[in-house]
Amino acid sequence: MMPFKMRSAMLPKAKLSQVWATVLFFVFILSAAAKAAGPVVHIIPVSGTVEPGMAAYLKRVVSSLEKDDTAILVFSLDTFGGRVDAAFDIVETISTVPKEKTIAYVEKRAISAGALIALSAGTLIMKENTLIGDCAPIIQTSEGQKEAGEKTQTVLRAQFRTLAKRNNYSEVLAESMVSKSMEVYKITWEDRSEYMDKTTWQELSEEEKAKVIRKSTVVSEGELLTMDDKEAADLGFSRQSVATLDQALDVLGYGAAQKIEVSENWSETFVRWLQPFLPILMILGIGAVYTEIKAPGFGIPGIVGIICLGLVFFNQYLVGLADYTEILVFIIGFLLMGLEMFVLPGFGIAGISAIIVLAAGLVLSFQNFVLPDPNLPWQGALMIKNLGLVMGSALGALLVSMSVVRFALPKLSKVIKGPYLDATLQDSRVESTEALGISAGDEGVSLTTLRPSGKVRIRDRKVDAVTQGDFIDPATQVRVIRVTAGHVIVETIMEKRET
Repeated sequence: MMPFKMRSAMLPKAKLSQVWATVLFFVFILSAAAKAAGPVVHIIPVSGTVEPGMAAYLKRVVSSLEKDDTAILVFSLDTFGGRVDAAFDIVETISTVPKEKTIAYVEKRAISAGALIALSAGTLIMKENTLIGDCAPIIQTSEGQKEAGEKTQTVLRAQFRTLAKRNNYSEVLAESMVSKSMEVYKITWEDRSEYMDKTTWQELSEEEKAKVIRKSTVVSEGELLTMDDKEAADLGFSRQSVATLDQALDVLGYGAAQKIEVSENWSETFVRWLQPFLPILMILGIGAVYTEIKAPGFGIPGIVGIICLGLVFFNQYLVGLADYTEILVFIIGFLLMGLEMFVLPGFGIAGISAIIVLAAGLVLSFQNFVLPDPNLPWQGALMIKNLGLVMGSALGALLVSMSVVRFALPKLSKVIKGPYLDATLQDSRVESTEALGISAGDEGVSLTTLRPSGKVRIRDRKVDAVTQGDFIDPATQVRVIRVTAGHVIVETIMEKRET
């Protein structure tokens, strides 16, 4: 058989030209068909609390679609808001997409941080009887919730102005969603209307004020701009009030487009479900680690502690808050814990350092910065909140674990009896303690930490001993309480004070 290249070379040039023309024709047809398919509408639900889990979910979805020329992104909003840092991350994510490809559809409400997200899309359209607005930043204080200071409001107002410029909204109206101190008027001249705040109005010349046909107050001082769907349309924010999402797509010209419902993947659902339980997991994890350090060997508390703290860290890693820095800090913390348990006796510098390092790693894993930026005031408040959360969890964990070690474990040993052997040595007549000549009332000194077992020296003899649940430090005077088969039970000798 003649090779293909040779046969191709023997074809006349006219034939080759026809082949290439046919190939190019089919390529053109396929390209035209792809373009004729039209846009594809991706409906992305944005519901619940605005937090890092939501920001990570939206970043993943937008990143997967931003290079698709046919993709139209519709963010279906139903949220009362949440964390400012997460909202800023979401705004940054949406802003990477050309504004003509993004639509915010208010399904029920877009309050606080939700309003910021809604205005970041290129087009806003609202369902009937829905709300948008009221984005005053709130901080938690010892006296309850309070409105954040001017430094935080300034940053938020700047972000609202930027989005208003981008999408041709009134800047002053957008700012009035943030600050109660603003009073906004609608000023009407013969040829135009304009929204302006009280300060700008007062700066107008008397001649300009004389030409004003109508002046009406839109936002009174002491109030925040919050709009229903009709008001949002009248004030130039919403394109139109609609009854359904399908009607909204018809209004925007995408009624006949293919629609795809976007949903969270399993890890994003797991992360958002786990978020409220993170403080509990921290208490269990830190308490279990402390119990493991205080108990001899490595057992169930250590495993429980690693699993609980690992879940906390894994959750924060998935939402993008924990990174290589936090991984390194956690590794150092667990190495110190291992050093305390297997190398150094007692509970000392390594154990304390392990708890401090793990706590620092947890604080860092709850924020996307190491030290707060002075230009972003909420970062300082967030860091204080995270410190309080971790330290509170650590304190609660230590109290719980100390109670368990002191009271629960000794009682548990009475409930769960052992050893579990079919044949026992109860008929044996030889007891090692009798052979040593040790009896109740003998005094000695501890050679190692008893927690609750360890080594003691009695009558120049080194023997194994246990306490009744108390921990005894090395070089402590002890007294034998009683001697049983194979066990010397001791207690600390309390010094008698003169009265």
